[in-house]
Amino acid sequence: MGNPFCHCELNANDLDVAREFYGKLFDWKIEGIQMPDRMYYMIHAGEGTGGGIMQNPMPNVPSFWLSYVLVDDLKAATDKARKLGATIMLENHPAGDFGSLTIFTDPQGAVLGLWQPKER
Repeated sequence: MGNPFCHCELNANDLDVAREFYGKLFDWKIEGIQMPDRMYYMIHAGEGTGGGIMQNPMPNVPSFWLSYVLVDDLKAATDKARKLGATIMLENHPAGDFGSLTIFTDPQGAVLGLWQPKER
């Protein structure tokens, strides 16, 4: 079996509007977690892939959803993506005590994240 999608993240320009809209639209439980540098909101969607909502880190860019794929070895997966023609946007970035991520664009410009949870 290949690597599964494991997380969907909304990078929102207005966190309050996003939390209210999606919480009501899908009856999601949205839980705030204080990160070292910002608030992060975990989406508990019941069955299936969960997600999160965070402040959009890019000024003047519309809010957007980003999907993540679970990997066992973030460095190896990032290197393989690069070798296959990906452009790495953010590499091996820690996400608190949860794990690390890489974000890249594929050869056609589509954006995808790689996620490796922290070993516990």
